[in-house]
Amino acid sequence: MKEIRMILSDLKAGKEAVEILSMKEAGIEMEIEEDGKSFKENAVIKAEAVAAAAVGAVVLADDSGLEIDYLNKEPGIYSARYMGEDTPYSEKNRNLIERLEGVREEERTARFVCAIACVLPNGEVLTKEAAIEGFIGYEERGKNGFGYDPIFMVPSYGKSTAELTEEEKNEISHRGKALRAVKEELKHYFGREN
Repeated sequence: MKEIRMILSDLKAGKEAVEILSMKEAGIEMEIEEDGKSFKENAVIKAEAVAAAAVGAVVLADDSGLEIDYLNKEPGIYSARYMGEDTPYSEKNRNLIERLEGVREEERTARFVCAIACVLPNGEVLTKEAAIEGFIGYEERGKNGFGYDPIFMVPSYGKSTAELTEEEKNEISHRGKALRAVKEELKHYFGREN
């Protein structure tokens, strides 16, 4: 939510700032089964489920994860559930590093992928997908970020995503790119509404 609020902070409906609420803040509680076959499908499933409960609102939902080429794009759409939802990411990261033991850096290519679905009050669904390319490091590095950030190396910075500042990460991250693309669509939408 922090990243979303930062990137969408200047979004306006007419002269009014757009209010950005989490599901919890909007009073919406539901379990959503993510049974899509892609990040995009899962994002749409989530956005449409919430839109049905938040009639008249513009609803955004994302689905994101890590794809490691050498491991047939694992953990992929199962990134959050990989090795069990309650398994600490330090264990998940250690497992992935161990599975890549002896694999050369050139073959450790990976990407974070983010798909964002936006459901408009008229039922129209917009989707945007973005990625950040990198490789899997040999150890956890950095304390910023969460999840797989400490093992995902960004070659142009020579750092893991957990070593980047919040500003650096927002600038290059998969979610940041996808949010900025959705933001452009929403500017047009809010412009049509006025």
